[in-house]
Amino acid sequence: MTNITVFASHGGSDMQAIIDGCKRGAINGKVVAVISNNADSYALVRAANEGIDRYHVAQSKYPDEASMVNAIMEILESHNTDMVFLAGYLKKIDPSIIRKYKDNIYNIHPALLPKYGGKGMHGIHVHTAVIENGEKETGITIHRVTEEYDSGAIIAQAKVPVLDGDTPEVLAARVLEREHTFLVEVLGEITNR
Repeated sequence: MTNITVFASHGGSDMQAIIDGCKRGAINGKVVAVISNNADSYALVRAANEGIDRYHVAQSKYPDEASMVNAIMEILESHNTDMVFLAGYLKKIDPSIIRKYKDNIYNIHPALLPKYGGKGMHGIHVHTAVIENGEKETGITIHRVTEEYDSGAIIAQAKVPVLDGDTPEVLAARVLEREHTFLVEVLGEITNR
């Protein structure tokens, strides 16, 4: 069984999909910890509701970045983390963590990378750009995390249509709905290898 630590900054609905997938056996794993950089993140509430250890880790709580990185590393190690999954986490992961968990840190991105990736391309910004550029399809990418934003090896992608009249918010909701099922499918394949 794979011990998964999820990093999330806001609502945590993708994280909830992972938790639910683990509980019903679609993912051969267990979410052992949740880390958020946002004290008001609903992901932390979801973790509490599920009885999962949760941590607010933000730069404001530590004297320097090295101390914060050490705190994250201690959480990962104390929970015997096998996989780190970034589910809407809006902070860059320190290179030392990426090296320690090489090939076992994954991110979900709400577009078909390499399009609409990189610094600042997250959430509604992605969907706005997709619509403004007249794309007929968008989607979801699950990829390995490297030191450069959204540049790691692509593990899987799912396409989602862009419909006439879509607003960024309507498109975001359609993509998010597919994210929840796609995440479980892909993590199921990864954890059952």
